[in-house]
Amino acid sequence: MREGACVPQQQVIRDFGKSRARALKDIRAGVPVRQRAGMPRYKRKREALPTLEYTRRGFRLKDGRLLLAGGIVVRPVWSRRLPKPPSSVRVYRDAVGHWWASFVVPAVTEALPATGRVIGIDWGVKETATTTSDAHDLPHPQHGRTAAQKLARYQRMMARRRPAKGQAASKGYREAQRQTARLHRKVAAQRLDTGRKWAKRVVRDHDAIAVEDFRPRFLAKTTMARKAADAAISATKKALVEMGRKHGGAVHLIHPAHTTMDCAKCGARTKHAMPLSERTYACTVCGAVSPRDKNSARVMLVRAGLNPAGADLVSPATC
Repeated sequence: MREGACVPQQQVIRDFGKSRARALKDIRAGVPVRQRAGMPRYKRKREALPTLEYTRRGFRLKDGRLLLAGGIVVRPVWSRRLPKPPSSVRVYRDAVGHWWASFVVPAVTEALPATGRVIGIDWGVKETATTTSDAHDLPHPQHGRTAAQKLARYQRMMARRRPAKGQAASKGYREAQRQTARLHRKVAAQRLDTGRKWAKRVVRDHDAIAVEDFRPRFLAKTTMARKAADAAISATKKALVEMGRKHGGAVHLIHPAHTTMDCAKCGARTKHAMPLSERTYACTVCGAVSPRDKNSARVMLVRAGLNPAGADLVSPATC
């Protein structure tokens, strides 16, 4: 420990103190074990990936180089220019073996020209996002399904070369493990890239967004778990919220309760349960008929208090 810089070591102790305080607070509040913040989980040195966080006094930028405490000089490959001076940086290594530097900078709002349009968004599995605008629907990209065959091959290689308990992993096992991690990272990057590009297009074309605050955790226990995970709904929703904050757009998160059972035209609620196989919504009060997901997207606009006439569809009753 004496050989390394004291700044990241002190930050590890601070992080441990914060997580411990959160865990004790949850215990006193009687929070169930599954919902607690949790104590820090430690891994063995050979299993844990290195990560070091440097605060403002532990690093500086000079001529495109990153100077870290302890006399370490890094020449990073910059993905983009930093908008403002960073307050901290986290240097870590991923499962593939690549090193990354993640900077914390103040958020900068880049206002976009007003369009006068609004949009409602409903999340799903058949399509990742169904909106009130047909041009902005996000189909299921199926990045994980495309890479499933290659991933299964690498996992079989790992299974055949898995070392016995207490023995060091062979070179072939480590290579198969690296290939699996590289493929996982590629799929994650594809999902993130698809979500960010779609979110940028939605925010650029609309002033206000009403989006379902859907949390797909319960889908992990259903038969749609694999397809729902491949859709990356949470990552796409997070990208949409961040993009709206970056460009000063109004993003309204709508509670998902009964959004598939309410009528967007008259507000009536169906008396019978609607299974997922029923894809058409028919109101028994006003007689409006529309695709189920399109109706839910219009319900988002109504619940957010936005004028549906500002959407691409003229009125919420239009099919």
